[in-house]
Amino acid sequence: MYGSSSLSRITAAANGEIQAHYDQFQAGVTSAAWSHSHDWLISGGQKGDVKYWRPNFNNVETVDDAHQEAVRDLTWCPNDSKFLSASDDTTLKIFDFTARTCEMVLTGHGWDVKSCDWHPTKGLLVSGSKDHQVKFWDPRTGRCLTTLHTHKNTVTTTKFSPVNTNLLGTSSRDQTGRVFDLRMMRDICILRGHDKPISSLAWHPLHSNMISTGSEDGSLYHYLLDEPNLPAGQMPTVAPYGTTDPTNAPAQVIFPAHKIQYAHGSTIWSLDWHPLGHILASGSKDNFTRFWSRARPGEINYLKDRFHIGEEAAEAQGTWNRGFGRKQMREEEEQEAQAEDESRMDQRQAAESQIPGIQNTATEGQGLPGLLPGIGALQPPPPPPPNASGAPPALPQMDPGRLAAMLSQGGLPPPPPPPGQGQQPPFPHGTQPPPPPFFSNPNMPGSIPPNIAHMFPNPQFPPPGMPPQNFGQQGYPPSGLPGLYAGANEKPK
Repeated sequence: MYGSSSLSRITAAANGEIQAHYDQFQAGVTSAAWSHSHDWLISGGQKGDVKYWRPNFNNVETVDDAHQEAVRDLTWCPNDSKFLSASDDTTLKIFDFTARTCEMVLTGHGWDVKSCDWHPTKGLLVSGSKDHQVKFWDPRTGRCLTTLHTHKNTVTTTKFSPVNTNLLGTSSRDQTGRVFDLRMMRDICILRGHDKPISSLAWHPLHSNMISTGSEDGSLYHYLLDEPNLPAGQMPTVAPYGTTDPTNAPAQVIFPAHKIQYAHGSTIWSLDWHPLGHILASGSKDNFTRFWSRARPGEINYLKDRFHIGEEAAEAQGTWNRGFGRKQMREEEEQEAQAEDESRMDQRQAAESQIPGIQNTATEGQGLPGLLPGIGALQPPPPPPPNASGAPPALPQMDPGRLAAMLSQGGLPPPPPPPGQGQQPPFPHGTQPPPPPFFSNPNMPGSIPPNIAHMFPNPQFPPPGMPPQNFGQQGYPPSGLPGLYAGANEKPK
């Protein structure tokens, strides 16, 4: 395998997408897990909080008191209704995702719990701890079913195989990985070859015999469980399945089938395969995320790149140029900064737009082609009547007692007509006719075009800023109680 030529930095915390876990103490993200439906992401923080995220990285919910210390691992149940968390407070907790409440606390580890996993088909949980133990749990009762004591240092990863669900893979700071058979509750393979503690492990999503591991020295190894790949001078061992007593036979020792000794410059914290199994992603403490794929058929030059033989050796053989690498990194950073500036500019222009979805809205006096057929710019509102501020004329001065008596009798005299106008004739049948539809021209469509429907809250009335059409004479009071401008249920102003 070889690394991609384009290396991308981890930018989630830098651009604020996952920065919601940060506080004045710079407590960051310590774990994250996607739901099986890919509709939700949950993340655990240094302060013991758990946050819910949508795919667009909107933080919609937070469980502040999920744990008392850092959340080191998260995993979902098969139907995404619950999730399991592991913490440095020595506990594991089962949460109801919808209710955001803790349903059960699993206790039994004597030190920090570093990893956990939920079996894809069985009602079974597994956890690994700093106390060197691997424990299995019943999610229905919270009871510890059994404990494995095979590792001699902190257990960093515990993962069930997605293909052969009878297998469990673990990694540890004792520089080994192990594969357990759940049917015998014992290890059947020991993964050796790393010179530093193993910090991460991942099963291949399609091939049950392939495991990838990452180490604290930045190396990335791939193991095939059916190929021991023993180094020279190493005595071969037999798999327990091939013995007459598989329960008591020693585990088979497996060495890596392929090594990427300089995959990263520091600890590889996480590994994950693409669901199709053709790309492996690795995240490291060196602030890089790298993507790996198989070499092309017949290609062998990748064995001399800087990831396999190191930067100095690759530069000596001419397969890598230190100056070009720095230039490429600088160009990528400049491109990212330019893309962020353009994105902020687009957002600012969209916020200044008056019509949603349309930028650079035409101002007063400019036409809006394509919005209303035959109509140009929106018309300004009509001017207020003389000697008025646009409000209806006030009631004449009247004695409060007389006004109360008239109200109790159910009638008031009509208000005086606007200046310069006579009394309006009454409407037939005593009811003012409703206004006509907005598009009264028979040659025009009877409904508002869909591209501007959001501009009109009520299709029977013109938009804000356009004068009413075919209404009665301006200044005549609307229908209702005689002499009242407000509605039947409103108080006069």
